[in-house]
Amino acid sequence: MAQGTDRLRRYLDDELGNCRNEDVERRLDELGTLEAALGAAQVDAELDVLSALANETRYTLVRVLVAAGEELCVCELNAVVDVSESGLSHALSALVDAGLVTDRKDGRWKKYRATNRAVALVTVLEGTVDDE
Repeated sequence: MAQGTDRLRRYLDDELGNCRNEDVERRLDELGTLEAALGAAQVDAELDVLSALANETRYTLVRVLVAAGEELCVCELNAVVDVSESGLSHALSALVDAGLVTDRKDGRWKKYRATNRAVALVTVLEGTVDDE
């Protein structure tokens, strides 16, 4: 913390022209308020979602479900990704747990659909990548 405080003091000195201890303390309080506003539980939940997408198989499944705009049977998804049935099941389970996909049983078949969260994330990601 001391190294971070020293660096903050140097920054504030550059910005203010003359940094006092009160300036550093005030800024540390402001930054602490920002950190507290994030909330550890919220950060953990968001990291769970991002972690669920940080795998080629899971991301491909989400992209396919978003593009489909409808439910797809697990057998259809299995045709899209080259993984074992247990690997597919594990990937879909992680996506359901992260709130990116919903599932329902339809007779002997299991069907999956992208959630609004998945649609929003894919839409944002598509807008951040340039085709070159």
